Amino acid sequence: MNSRLYVPLIWTLSLAVPLAVGVLMTPGLIPPIDLGFNPYLLAKLNAVINSAVTVLLIMGYIFIRQGKRAAHQRAMVSAFVLSSLFLVSYVLYHISVGHTVYCEAGLVPKGVYLTILLTHIALSVTIIPLASFSIYRALSERFDKHKRLARITFPLWLYVSITGVLVYFMIAPCHPVG
Repeated sequence: MNSRLYVPLIWTLSLAVPLAVGVLMTPGLIPPIDLGFNPYLLAKLNAVINSAVTVLLIMGYIFIRQGKRAAHQRAMVSAFVLSSLFLVSYVLYHISVGHTVYCEAGLVPKGVYLTILLTHIALSVTIIPLASFSIYRALSERFDKHKRLARITFPLWLYVSITGVLVYFMIAPCHPVG
């Protein structure tokens, strides 16, 4: 794989995606767009996608520990593809509902919610280059570098996928879904 092409592309996307999401998340900057359906269904979809990513990450970890490299690769690439689809759904959700605030109707104290949310957001930004470079190194058959980076990427990516589901359930009581 051509590093002169993929490395700059990974870094460009790793910077552009969080900046674009940050703009979308800025209250009042972009007026909400009507998608023609209840956007809170996308929040449910996002939780389902994050749940599937969690399962795929764990399966990928188990597969590589068992020496099943091809199954590991399929699981991890599938997790990456689903994470990318999540990002599209997440952006659609936020361009339709705008900024999401703490749900007073929820059962989780605001401090707990904000701690989980802020760590989830911060780590989700780091997962873009970490997961991208991990996959790039594996597909480039640079397994020594892949393995070193994957040891950092895996637990962080797993945390992001799990906390994504938790955040959904913490704000779900305030989502009008019908």
